[in-house]
Amino acid sequence: MSVKGPEVSKHAPVVYETDVTDEQYQLIAPVIERRSNRGRPTTLCLRLVLNALLYLTRTGCQWRLLPKDFPAWQSVRYYFDKWTEDGTWLEINRLLVERRRMAVGRASTPSMGLIDSQSVKTTEVGGMRGIDGNKYVKGRKRQIATDTQGNLLGALVHP
Repeated sequence: MSVKGPEVSKHAPVVYETDVTDEQYQLIAPVIERRSNRGRPTTLCLRLVLNALLYLTRTGCQWRLLPKDFPAWQSVRYYFDKWTEDGTWLEINRLLVERRRMAVGRASTPSMGLIDSQSVKTTEVGGMRGIDGNKYVKGRKRQIATDTQGNLLGALVHP
């Protein structure tokens, strides 16, 4: 018996440790697959874009050295910038924090938060930097807010 249709690839798709599972993707798909009434519809698989961004985050590789199993690095960078500007990352974080809190029997929104502040020395040349007068550190200050479970609620970096 012969099978008709497109030829099946001899190579199985590469699965990376950083790839999201089907269950994880179903949870966040409504957030990243929001359609806009403007512009041309995307032809990229946004799940592959998300997997590429998770791969970059985990490995720390350069954009241009992204494996060929993922979309072109320029496309991945475009969606990273777009999702950063339009609040997609914040929405994903909010969704995951709510789900995590409810899984451990807590209210979906926290009633108390913890703030941690840290001064980080920067290089002599480069972008903006400030001075933390208390610690005499020339550099940047980062502040992170978490709930009592340690879930990230917000982060801020400033000179």
